[in-house]
Amino acid sequence: ELQKLTQASPKLRGIRWILDCVGKFQGGKTATHVATSRHDGIDYLKSPKFERGLALLEKYNLSFDLQCAPIQLVESAAVLFAKYPNLKVCIDHLGKPRTILGDDLLEDGTTINPNAIPDEKELEVWRKGMKAMAALPNVHVKLSMMGYAIPGWIRTNERKAMLKSLVRETIDLFGPNRCMVAWNWHVNGAVSDADNLSTVGPDAVELLEMFMWFFEGYEKEQTERLFAGTAKEFYRLE
Repeated sequence: ELQKLTQASPKLRGIRWILDCVGKFQGGKTATHVATSRHDGIDYLKSPKFERGLALLEKYNLSFDLQCAPIQLVESAAVLFAKYPNLKVCIDHLGKPRTILGDDLLEDGTTINPNAIPDEKELEVWRKGMKAMAALPNVHVKLSMMGYAIPGWIRTNERKAMLKSLVRETIDLFGPNRCMVAWNWHVNGAVSDADNLSTVGPDAVELLEMFMWFFEGYEKEQTERLFAGTAKEFYRLE
């Protein structure tokens, strides 16, 4: 099938697979994505069958976009992708730390959650996984869908500051040469930003302005890598 795909279009650069799975899907109450319902709670990153297919990507010079939960980075992804140093891998959506400041709104559905204390347990798992993946020189990361980490982050300055710290921590781990901005734009700003965890999200101009703020203090060459250079290199865009 991969051979047919590569023959069908010279523009094909890689494969993306939604693999967020920490158990059976529970209607969005956990990090398990609805798209993995067909897996019935099985982490495909631990599947020998999945690995056999993954190994073929090197043969056809295709990259792999990885979307998974932080605990999967720790328990399976780092071990799996260390076996394939020539396979270019991109972690999607900042590694998907989940609701580190809690829900966007309180239970009444209208009051903005005032919490500004992050979930250190969630961050500990995310950091462990991201550090393990950053140790692999073939692994890159997309700075995208940030509202999954902090739903409704555009509502308050405290949330914006927390998100900025996460973005810069990620860049510190991987370096600008392995990080890339990704708009993830589909449906609308809220869905693109938070995957339905919030009803608000930045528009395109707001998001661009926020990225410029996140990247304050970086050299021009580093900023150019983050906005375009890394993606051009990773996806072999001319």
